[in-house]
Amino acid sequence: MPPIHLFWFRRDLRLSDNAGLYHALKSGLPVQPVFIFDHDILQHLPRHDRRVQFIHQALVALQTELAQWGATLDVRHGTPRAVMQDLCADYAVQGVFANRDYEPSAIARDKDIYHDLQAKGITFRAFKDHVIFEKNEVIKADGTPYTVFTPYARKWRSALQPFHLQAYPTQSYAQNFYQQAPKAMPSLSALGFEGAPFDFPSIEVAPDLIAQYAAQRDYPAKNGTSKLGVHLRFGTLSVRQLAAQSQHLSDIFLNELIWRDFYQMILWHFPHVVDGAFKPAYNQIAWRNDADDFARWCEGQTGYPIVDAGMRELNATGFMHNRVRMITASFLTKHLLIDWRWGERYFAQRLLDFDLAANNGGWQWAAGSGCDAAPYFRIFNPYLQTDKFDGQAQYIKQWVPEHQSSAYPPPMIEHAQARVRCLAVYGQALKGGN
Repeated sequence: MPPIHLFWFRRDLRLSDNAGLYHALKSGLPVQPVFIFDHDILQHLPRHDRRVQFIHQALVALQTELAQWGATLDVRHGTPRAVMQDLCADYAVQGVFANRDYEPSAIARDKDIYHDLQAKGITFRAFKDHVIFEKNEVIKADGTPYTVFTPYARKWRSALQPFHLQAYPTQSYAQNFYQQAPKAMPSLSALGFEGAPFDFPSIEVAPDLIAQYAAQRDYPAKNGTSKLGVHLRFGTLSVRQLAAQSQHLSDIFLNELIWRDFYQMILWHFPHVVDGAFKPAYNQIAWRNDADDFARWCEGQTGYPIVDAGMRELNATGFMHNRVRMITASFLTKHLLIDWRWGERYFAQRLLDFDLAANNGGWQWAAGSGCDAAPYFRIFNPYLQTDKFDGQAQYIKQWVPEHQSSAYPPPMIEHAQARVRCLAVYGQALKGGN
């Protein structure tokens, strides 16, 4: 067998502008691309999980592209450590290339595989691809990480140079793929999943939409957001490409990409946020955690039309408008006093674009426990939010057509009552300061 390098696709499912793949193809040895359907992750997902279907479709597209270069994707299913051992037995692997993942479980996985490979004399190199700036690249003058977004964003912008947005010319080196006949890819059913016709969001976004983003983004009835989250999550789209495009069209759109980097940085520096509050005092909140109330929130039966519209949109499509994500999350944590982690887990199960860093950051922002300078007594009023962002009830009518009929339930709790209760519970927990 000829000596080769492996490129391990993870959350970077594209050939173009792929940092780790570019470095692999320039490494001097033929490159065999691989993908591992991680058994440890898949075993916890429902059989009809659309994200697995999205990944499978992306891999089929990659396989078609690779065939044009006389190459093939080697797709396997199992635990990453065991599959990597098998790959090293099946090929004369000299090194493994990948792009970095900043989630604690992924870091632990890569550390184990690094040591396994090192014991065999095989190198493992990983690169920055998923974000513009990572880890310690944007930090305070004293070397500590930022924990508030605004100064982080200011430093991020001042650090940005044209180099950071340049595309890696991956396909210029495509002749360096390892040449072999196409390998069969496991079907969804072979992986234990069911597929169904579904229109995933387009990877194309009109420049006009980005240009009008600031004016349109808060109105859920308008087609004012890109819905590119799933493509950024699984890397079918390069964040560098999107940032370069938005840089000249919308400062507000670019700001959302900075938020994305910020939450990835927070997760890397403060991994305790996965299971607990960023601000430890918020772990003392006496959540009600009423299972029946939670079920009504999940089903979109709270009696608050804007909340119910958001939950029904999520359940039906795997998407929820960002403004409505904030409203529904605030309602769960502040009106119902249900632990933000319950809501975070539900979103994690349902969102097509689920990303641990962003989902965790958003939920902790809503609960007041995260990286936010605003005091905990910011409690969204669903009625005022509706008047401001869905004044004609177009969004509500789409998802809650019965909202003005006797079939629609009354509010679970009055807003004023919920606000008083929330302030009392939070205040009691935070007496020692936050």
